[in-house]
Amino acid sequence: MNTPKQDCEQLMREFMPLAKQMLVAHGEFYPYGGVMRSDGSIVHLGAKEPGTDHPASRTLIEILQSHFRERAASNDIMASCLIFDVRIARPGSQDKTDAIQVNLDHQADYSVEVIFPYHLEQGAVTLDAPFAQTGAAQVFSKSPVEDPE
Repeated sequence: MNTPKQDCEQLMREFMPLAKQMLVAHGEFYPYGGVMRSDGSIVHLGAKEPGTDHPASRTLIEILQSHFRERAASNDIMASCLIFDVRIARPGSQDKTDAIQVNLDHQADYSVEVIFPYHLEQGAVTLDAPFAQTGAAQVFSKSPVEDPE
């Protein structure tokens, strides 16, 4: 049996190659991700905004997060992975760089954001050392604790 971190790392390994492929082919990518079902199987997911061929990334992120929350509420999934392209400052710096951000959430109260700064050169993507921060835990709702009094 895997730990929540191991489950999330498995999702990240599954989904990161597509981000790199899309960056090489197009120089960018739309947000996408997937889930790990309760049985451990992995499902790839994308989102589409009806009525537009060029949706805003924020809209697609919200669509995916909403889908993840619905699946989590029905106990259909144990982990989720959301991947999107960002400009972000590395820790200790104010200069922003391009990066792939991977938001990982697990039902066992584990949430992390892993950021992979990158640069594109001559048709290749180079990932710099990643950094991580505590995630926002937006997928799996915590059941309220009742006061014993």
